[in-house]
Amino acid sequence: MTQELGSKPPDELVEDDLDTMTATRETLEDYTLRFAPRSYRKWSTRVVGISALGGIAYLADFAIGANVGISYGTTNALWGILIFTVVIFLTGFPVAYYSARYNIDLDLVTRGSGFGYYGSVVTNVIFATFTFIFFALEGSIMAQGLKLGLHIPLSLGYAVSTLIIFPLVIYGMKVLSTLQVWTTPLWLILMVAPFVYLVVTHPESVGQFFAYQGENGKGGFDLGSTLLAAGVCLSLIAQIAEQNDYLRFMPPQTPENKRSWWTWLILAGPGWVFFGAIKQIVGLFLAVYLIANVADSAGIANQPVHQFLEIYQNFLPGWLAMTLAVALVVISQIKINVTNAYSGSLAWTNSFTRVTKHYPGRIVFLGVNLLIALVLMEADMFSFLNTILGFYANCGMAWVVVVASDIVFNKYLLKLSPKEPEFRRGMLYAFNPVGFGSMLLAAGLSVLAFFGGLGETVRPYSPLVAIGLGVVLPPILAVATKGKYYLRRTDDGIDLPMFDEFGNPSGDHLKCHVCHHDYERPDMLKCETHDAFVCSLCLSTDKVADHVLPASAP
Repeated sequence: MTQELGSKPPDELVEDDLDTMTATRETLEDYTLRFAPRSYRKWSTRVVGISALGGIAYLADFAIGANVGISYGTTNALWGILIFTVVIFLTGFPVAYYSARYNIDLDLVTRGSGFGYYGSVVTNVIFATFTFIFFALEGSIMAQGLKLGLHIPLSLGYAVSTLIIFPLVIYGMKVLSTLQVWTTPLWLILMVAPFVYLVVTHPESVGQFFAYQGENGKGGFDLGSTLLAAGVCLSLIAQIAEQNDYLRFMPPQTPENKRSWWTWLILAGPGWVFFGAIKQIVGLFLAVYLIANVADSAGIANQPVHQFLEIYQNFLPGWLAMTLAVALVVISQIKINVTNAYSGSLAWTNSFTRVTKHYPGRIVFLGVNLLIALVLMEADMFSFLNTILGFYANCGMAWVVVVASDIVFNKYLLKLSPKEPEFRRGMLYAFNPVGFGSMLLAAGLSVLAFFGGLGETVRPYSPLVAIGLGVVLPPILAVATKGKYYLRRTDDGIDLPMFDEFGNPSGDHLKCHVCHHDYERPDMLKCETHDAFVCSLCLSTDKVADHVLPASAP
């Protein structure tokens, strides 16, 4: 849908413009880049919640928990995981609520939460980076399983673990929700059974776990080591954006479904961190067991496939233990990497479309995201995991904490930011210094601290730099700018109400005169040059901006 669009007669658009047809077909499948209408959101709160939680079936948590424990000891790792849990839950709650309540993904939430229409492009790149880093990490774990069980060389296993995902992600939410719901019970059984067996039959492993001092052998609590461990764990903070890619399909909240709606929002939104923390602790527990009880296991103790294989072999025949270990790895990696690939393709497409005003199709960027992940796998990113995740955590934390701070302080307490999120072109300024400036400062200084630029004493505290600045800068800048850079205009030219009697986005339909499809009220604006309406995606691809409403008079 390019705005050569805007200069063509409306009757010629659908026939002549391939870009229009591509964008329309794909966005009607999963509402890429836009508001998810209630006419499409037919899933129950339970199905949406389970689908979102299915995306956290990854085994990277086991590797992360093992790595931070091996590096810093059990005590510091556990305190670091606790910090990770508290920070993720507190920052994840407001952004998850906004996605579920207003049916938009985290990028669209970010636009209206202090970043501006183009300002949130940089956060999209941060999120896309998250998806291919963790796709590569999960793909590496899957390749390790394929090598162990089927003797497939790692380099070939990386390619297999990448290519198998592509066809599963093409059709968006409809296929992903079915996949996640049906595979979750088997995954739970395969993951929980060996851990329970180990605790029951080898109770001494619990004492070994708490006594483990890590490679440095310091033992006991050390604040610097705890914060370094927390920093690695907090690299997962952007996972809330993947949860939101599912939560945006929550049904409207009504008095009848209110309890279920809130339960699944909390469980599948910020509540994902409790499951993640448990997996990290279990991963460390299994790693310590291997180090203490299995000869020559130090080099493989942080690899989930070996962790589970060793435990399965304690109570199952060798062939069955190998089969189940490989099955667990494959199921887990497919469940998470379809989400990584799907969310990454959305993030890249969104950024590209806004910057170039051209919609190439989400499938193009699905391929781009998978290719980057494959390159990382072939470069053996697993061997320097802590450094990658520790660096990334500072950028991810700066983004999510700033958005959460804007929602809590600027929207609800100071009331300087509009309470209802705005994401449409023409309604927002290109850049808002409140969120955009806060994120750049928080990320820049925390990354500088992470690499020792502020001194070795400050280096372990880089997560606190990102979190602290991310919390305090948005309200400070909102007060300094008097909130005037949030909305470019307040009237979208449509007389119909935006929300129903329960505060849910309206289900009224209007026709877009550019692409000739009906969309719901929150996705539409009045066209500046025609006595008609235009949808948000056609506005995004309007190259000459003749559909875009002007700024309000000062």
